[in-house]
Amino acid sequence: MAGEDCVRKRQSGSTTASKTPENEETQRSPEGERSFQNSSNGRVDVDHVITRKMQLIAEAEQLKPAFMKEVDSHFTEFVNNLVAKSALLDSSSSTSLFPASCSEKELLRAKTLRAPPEHGKIFTARRSLLDELFEVSHIRTIYHMFIALLIVFILSTLLVDFIDEGRLVLGFDLLVFVFGKFPIVFCTWLCMFCATVIVPYNLFVWWAQGYCSSSHRAIRSLYYGMLFTLFQTAGLGLGPTYIAVSYALPPASRFIVILEQVRLVMKAHSFIRENVPRVLCSVKDKSSTVPIPRISQYLYFLFAPTLIYRDNYPRNPTIRWGYVATKFAQVLGSLFYAYYIFVRLCIPQFRNSSQETFNLRGLVLCIFNSILPGVLILFLVFFAFLHCWLNAFAEMLRFADRMFYKDWWNSTSYANYYRTWNVVVHDWLYYYAYRDFLWFFGKRFKAAAMLSVFTVSAAVHEYVLSICFGFFYPVLFCLFMCFGMVFNFILNDRRKGPIWNVIMWTSLFLGQGVIICLYSQEWYARHYCPVENPTFLDYLKPRSWSCHMKM
Repeated sequence: MAGEDCVRKRQSGSTTASKTPENEETQRSPEGERSFQNSSNGRVDVDHVITRKMQLIAEAEQLKPAFMKEVDSHFTEFVNNLVAKSALLDSSSSTSLFPASCSEKELLRAKTLRAPPEHGKIFTARRSLLDELFEVSHIRTIYHMFIALLIVFILSTLLVDFIDEGRLVLGFDLLVFVFGKFPIVFCTWLCMFCATVIVPYNLFVWWAQGYCSSSHRAIRSLYYGMLFTLFQTAGLGLGPTYIAVSYALPPASRFIVILEQVRLVMKAHSFIRENVPRVLCSVKDKSSTVPIPRISQYLYFLFAPTLIYRDNYPRNPTIRWGYVATKFAQVLGSLFYAYYIFVRLCIPQFRNSSQETFNLRGLVLCIFNSILPGVLILFLVFFAFLHCWLNAFAEMLRFADRMFYKDWWNSTSYANYYRTWNVVVHDWLYYYAYRDFLWFFGKRFKAAAMLSVFTVSAAVHEYVLSICFGFFYPVLFCLFMCFGMVFNFILNDRRKGPIWNVIMWTSLFLGQGVIICLYSQEWYARHYCPVENPTFLDYLKPRSWSCHMKM
């Protein structure tokens, strides 16, 4: 049996061995024929591969927009859900707004003491949008183009001065003039800052410590509220304004004083507005401790790049001093950029404007010629202050929430533009002007609340320009209240097409041209047509109209 098995194995092995070479030959023959065909018709096959590759690329390009749109929609939904969950988590842990000992009933009662918080502003660690965009080479190239334009301005100025004077003129007389009397500016700022540190904080502490044991709480609150209002209006309001006007500070020096005045007023209001409800909640709960922030927390808030007070903010672990130096260097570069814009594009145009007869054609040409410098100044103000200056201070303070602005350049409505251009100021207006108005008068008056916010914003902007320029010429106020309000309702959030972004940019360009043209004409008119012993009405009447008629 064993011998038969061996014979069978040998026979089967011989048959498989005999079949294998034949099969290999039959299999190799068509492969050989195919390889022969490929080698003989190689060009045809390569063309076919290239054509097929181009078809695949075209199909991929067709699928890419739909794929990116789908990814964007899912990502937006994910981020919205994440923010909603973080808001719910923030509302569940109410330690940042109310003491931990407050019951749910007391929390509901405390909410009636102030505008519905809607969880307030949520601070999270995030980078500024331009820092993220500058990592893309295409966006960074646009930044390089603006640097190249600055180099062109510098070369043109140097060449023209060399041709006119026969030498290189490296003086910066305009910068020296506008930032003049700096010691007065520094002393004024130091007094404002020290007063803001001492007065609002101590008024709040004195009120909070005696509020629980006081038998006349309403009278006590009214008394300290009037003292705080007096400090806001007289101490921070009239004092710096009087110094800026009486000492005849130059325009840029006045801007520093007045903008710091407005910033400190808004910060002091936020500190009181956020902490008073906490004290009222603790008193109603009969808590043994009064929630009074530490002076270090208040000091940090005064320097932090936000106008919304919190006891604690998200912080970064380290400070990148190289990043800080870069941002301050960019601020300095933006100042020189603005200098060359005024020297090359504004001063030559408006220097002799008051010596020409006023006519409609000249006004239209002036507005359109002012669009380029106006838009460049707008970009520089955004980049230098909202991006570089605020990011530099945020980095030094390890302040992690860097959303000082959003993608306002993609806005298809003025409502979205107002929300995204300056997020820092918008948050203050939304929480302390718009929502407080609705809390006081009811949610039925949303249009009136929006109108009040526009009025406050327009009045403050016009106040800053009037004090800094030394005359009242309500161009910006009219643009805010007339065209700004109309565009806010016409170009609303329902406008989503790209044509609305074009309309928004066109109106923004025209508005910047009107502002630069009319304010520059008024500035030179008051220089060329001074009034002896001017009265208060002389500061209110536009001088450019009468100056043109006299010439």
